[in-house]
Amino acid sequence: MTRLFPRLRAAGCLLAGSLMMLSATHATAAEADQRYRVTITNITKGQTFTPQLVVAHRANVSLFSLGQAASTGLEILAEDGNTAALTAEVRQKGASAVTIGGLLAPGSSASTVINVKPGQTHISVAAMLIPTNDAFMAVNAIRLPGAGQVAVSAPAYDAGTESNDQNCQNIPGPLCGGVGHSPGPNAGDEGFVHVSNGFHELAPDVGGDVLAPFPYDWRNPVAQVVVQRVH
Repeated sequence: MTRLFPRLRAAGCLLAGSLMMLSATHATAAEADQRYRVTITNITKGQTFTPQLVVAHRANVSLFSLGQAASTGLEILAEDGNTAALTAEVRQKGASAVTIGGLLAPGSSASTVINVKPGQTHISVAAMLIPTNDAFMAVNAIRLPGAGQVAVSAPAYDAGTESNDQNCQNIPGPLCGGVGHSPGPNAGDEGFVHVSNGFHELAPDVGGDVLAPFPYDWRNPVAQVVVQRVH
């Protein structure tokens, strides 16, 4: 009988070690990345979205604040459609970011799956509208669903970084082929992010090609965004 006790103690140690390993496995699983599918649908009649930036981030991070100046990254996205600078900005704040490449035409949808790390509780989406000077569609810091999906409407915002002259010389993209980003501030810039009020009837400038409201005008919202937990 006395020889049995050391064996029991050894078995007990093995059981305790197994339980600790099982507990660690569960903790690791709980801390693993989650996966969300983000689907963007362009619901405008005549505006195209440039490549779409999708960002998963903490609650204290956002792409912009209404009434405040746009960051350099947002300025570049809103004027040129390039997501690289804004991606770098948000990653410096601990966010995860992916870009859906290619243009998104009216009535079309595009989707991507993003890995969401522990502590990243919100998601944002942004893309330039072309042809515009500095309008962009955005979902700014909505909470991720714990399960299932959430659908939101995305309005168009104005970055306030370029005058809305609707002149093709100052609008990039396949329709106009004009200059994209023009570092500011410049005369006519509003200087702060605000809800866009669309296209207007403007007098053509001498030597310019000013776009008329039809068929490029819109009424908010401009996109539908669906965020779905897939893992």
